[in-house]
Amino acid sequence: MALVRSFHALRPVAEAAASVASVPYDVVSASEARTLAAGNPLSFLRVSRAEIDLDEGMDAYDATVYQRAAENMESLRVEAPFVVEDSSCLYFYRLQLGFHQQTGLAGCFSLDEYDRGLIKRHERTRSDKEDDRTRHMLALGAQTGVILLLYRKSSNVTVVRDQVCAGAPLYDFTAIDGIRHTVWRVGNAHAQRVVEAFDRVPALYVADGHHRIASAARVRDELATANQHDSQAEACFVLGVAFPETEPRILPYNRTVSDLAGLTPDGFLDTLRERFPVQLDADPVPTKGRVSVYLERGWYGVDLTAAQSEASETNMTGKLDVAILQDLVLGPVLQVTDVRTDPRIAFVSGARGTRALTEAVDLGRAAAAFSLAPVTSGELLSISDAGDIMPPKSTWFEPKVRDGLLIHLI
Repeated sequence: MALVRSFHALRPVAEAAASVASVPYDVVSASEARTLAAGNPLSFLRVSRAEIDLDEGMDAYDATVYQRAAENMESLRVEAPFVVEDSSCLYFYRLQLGFHQQTGLAGCFSLDEYDRGLIKRHERTRSDKEDDRTRHMLALGAQTGVILLLYRKSSNVTVVRDQVCAGAPLYDFTAIDGIRHTVWRVGNAHAQRVVEAFDRVPALYVADGHHRIASAARVRDELATANQHDSQAEACFVLGVAFPETEPRILPYNRTVSDLAGLTPDGFLDTLRERFPVQLDADPVPTKGRVSVYLERGWYGVDLTAAQSEASETNMTGKLDVAILQDLVLGPVLQVTDVRTDPRIAFVSGARGTRALTEAVDLGRAAAAFSLAPVTSGELLSISDAGDIMPPKSTWFEPKVRDGLLIHLI
């Protein structure tokens, strides 16, 4: 079963939605957040990245940042203004970018099911990032970041969704990045049908937001220790949007490395040729089993299919291109042993295309760039079902749900 619960959303009035809605806190740096929020006092980045309203040298984890986030939230509630729904509601949230469209159910999902593995994960989390969002939620008394979940497509959910989305939306705007956001409130006539339809969904999968859901579970535990809630309290549920697995668009999470661990570009190429077939790559569009590498002399295609065959006896994670790249190139050749902590490696979303990779090398910010084919939703679900863990930064989901439109008070 997949338990979904309606909630009394804190949300901006429709007229302010476009100004309030912001990209998720963890997809932009502080400087990028400052630029996006400049001239817009209603931007929700002033809550999710409150350090942008403080001195540029401020530590993002300083206690002052969380205090400022709470203050900015209270100001936004008045200035936007925000309202709290009179009744407990569910919502359908549609994202559209060009010809791509995906529609998911926004509601609250059970952290008990997360503990029991009915909401499945595929990434490990970092304690410092968990600490950050835990402190943020406690300071605000709210969950403001949305978990992106997947479920295996259900015709029962689709029927109700189509009926709800045929009506007038609560929000409908196009953000400056060209992504259209449309939100419908699920009325009483359909709400129970949605809940019953999800009750027949066997499992949910965390696609994007592992740190947010882990932090929500920590907040629940902290409040439980303080005897501030019971098992049905709001803190026992986490805000998310669940999409059928066939709809979200998964892009690659590419890599750059700042140096070649003492090798020259020619020496690095020779080392690659000792391990894989390598050829000049006039069209750097990677496919499964083939990674494109950019050095100062251009693009090269690296064939990983033999390594995939050798990994066929291992778990599915070991056969992913991103895992083979790490295990056979980044680790042993370039000495990047822990991609979560090594400052020499950087990650570039597939949404930025190959131009961001070539610029990083051409401008001297990196010595090499690696462009990968994306992980598929089928791979993600299968790995999660097996209880395996993907390498860090394996997937990038685009388009993304925006922060600030639906807030879960705990």
